[in-house]
Amino acid sequence: MSLLVVGLSHRSAPVSVLESAALSEDAKAKLLQDTLAAEPAAEAAILGTCNRIELYADVDKFHAGVAELSTLLSQHSGVGLDELTPHLYVHYEDRAVHHLFSVACGLDSMVVGEGQILGQIKDALLLGQELHTAGRVLNDLFQQALRVGKRAHSETGIDKAGQSLVTFGLAELAKGIDADAGDLGDRRALVVGAGSMSSLAAATLARAGVTEIVVANRTQDRAERLAASVGGRAVPFTEVHAELAGTDIVVSCTGATGLVLDKDAVVTALAARTSPLPLGLLDLAMPRDVDGAVHDVDGAHLVDIEDLAAAAADEPMAADVDAVRRIVSAEIAAFGAAQRAARITPTVVALRTMAADVVASELARLDGRLPDLDDRQRAEITQAVRRVVDKLLHAPTVRVKQLAGEPGGAGYADALRELFDLDPQAVAAVSRADTGDPKRDRA
Repeated sequence: MSLLVVGLSHRSAPVSVLESAALSEDAKAKLLQDTLAAEPAAEAAILGTCNRIELYADVDKFHAGVAELSTLLSQHSGVGLDELTPHLYVHYEDRAVHHLFSVACGLDSMVVGEGQILGQIKDALLLGQELHTAGRVLNDLFQQALRVGKRAHSETGIDKAGQSLVTFGLAELAKGIDADAGDLGDRRALVVGAGSMSSLAAATLARAGVTEIVVANRTQDRAERLAASVGGRAVPFTEVHAELAGTDIVVSCTGATGLVLDKDAVVTALAARTSPLPLGLLDLAMPRDVDGAVHDVDGAHLVDIEDLAAAAADEPMAADVDAVRRIVSAEIAAFGAAQRAARITPTVVALRTMAADVVASELARLDGRLPDLDDRQRAEITQAVRRVVDKLLHAPTVRVKQLAGEPGGAGYADALRELFDLDPQAVAAVSRADTGDPKRDRA
């Protein structure tokens, strides 16, 4: 089996395509289940954020895997395969590992160096674990990616080079609302949504000195909890339009499939406002919450994902990026060696199991030929035979694991199976138990 990732992001697709391809939580779950049911895939995980959708799988056939994963992404996103394919990228084996590690470090983010992607990778892993679609391969990969991302942020200055998408978006919004002030203090804010992005936005607004924060969410309990955490107040989702007139800043990030704020709602709110400053709207949702036509409304300043992509085009400090790339390269080499070594483990276990069976058989035969042995003598003979076998197997099994961890070392497992005439079914059984094969677990 080999690791494959098929996906699209802000680097490969325009915002309009990303918006159309965005997946709800239910759609992600169904996509994972259907991927696992597909013939080429043994494991699956999906990383979906506001600017990327990536499907990871452990597959036994590359071309069939690419075709199947691409088709599934098209079916579940509702974007035609002909429209989607030109924007898809494919990474395989080491390149797939390199891609996820780079993503975890913020090197592939819209705002290079932002750390929120780590939480999104963790969520992707948790979903795969909850649905039993992630086995040993993807568990190892995603957990290592989280460690690599944390290492990059702790050992380099990549945090200074980039910001979270929320922080960056609010900074861009502040410039548009009041170029002279350049900040968000003494404003009233409306946060629409109560997920992780909205929570981060509310906390950031509170630290910026916003006078009042109002939270609206479809689930009232979540709105009240978020509002309480920042000293604000919660309102029903149905009152979003009514709150606009008394608001200076709107941050929206919901999972809605349709618009939350259309052009007419913004125009109506502007007619009732008394503030001379523009109404600032930051739309972090994918698909979008705020009608793009609001860009053309006088008195409103909209910043959305497309605007952020353009504003974040400049590279951050080259030295920090280079330092993170070196970490990624080293971690890829270490991960690859560990995975190659792990692949030979089922063969080594099967060999030792076979040796133990031979020892047990010969000791039973000895009991039949020498029935007068007392318990002490029998124990001494048993220990001696097992010790001889262990010593004979120790050096070759340790060495074969070392050799298997090197590039091109995959053939050592085949050689070991051939030399000792190991039963392929026995090796496969150990492998399934060792990897926690999701397909086996769901059978």
